[in-house]
Amino acid sequence: MLLALENVGHRYGRDGDWLFRGLTIDFHPGEVYALTGPSGSGKSTLLSLLARRSRPREGAVRFTDIEKVSWVFQNPFGSPHRTALDHVALPILARGEKPASAEDEADELMSRFGLQSVAQRRFGDLSGGEAQRLMLARGLASRPSVLLIDEPTAQLDRRTAERVDSAIRAVADPRTIVIVATHDERTRAACTKQLDLGSPEGPDYP
Repeated sequence: MLLALENVGHRYGRDGDWLFRGLTIDFHPGEVYALTGPSGSGKSTLLSLLARRSRPREGAVRFTDIEKVSWVFQNPFGSPHRTALDHVALPILARGEKPASAEDEADELMSRFGLQSVAQRRFGDLSGGEAQRLMLARGLASRPSVLLIDEPTAQLDRRTAERVDSAIRAVADPRTIVIVATHDERTRAACTKQLDLGSPEGPDYP
């Protein structure tokens, strides 16, 4: 499995300024990549290219054995009256698992993200940090090839953000390429690799 950027550049319109150019990087499963850069550097645009929602102006995005791409947005969303556990179990049921197996796997994911104590709580009663961690668990429940996470701590207070950052470490999975767009240095530090769109010398890939 491989997701690769080959000399990718993008801008809006024929005469618009380039958001980025020359992006060349291979993304591998098991890693958590921080996609960083200031506002306007093209983080959300690049996520859209990786989600196959649009095509780059130049270069190519290569998908090798990529079957499913999931996206965790800034604002957690769910059914307010369903339990937290239901939100994680439903994608597993959609994969064809039996109810008992789906609940067992959902329990394991809830534990992985420190959500055991809220498993039976309604989504509408969760805190912002709990809801965001639940979205990470639900994102993995569908077993995507690629999991895109957009600014997971942007609207959280520092203490709550720290809990989400801990969950970012837990999202690493040998079956999944994880890419996290963030402006938060602590979130970046929770990732295993970085793609910086804001480097003055051009995109940086440590």
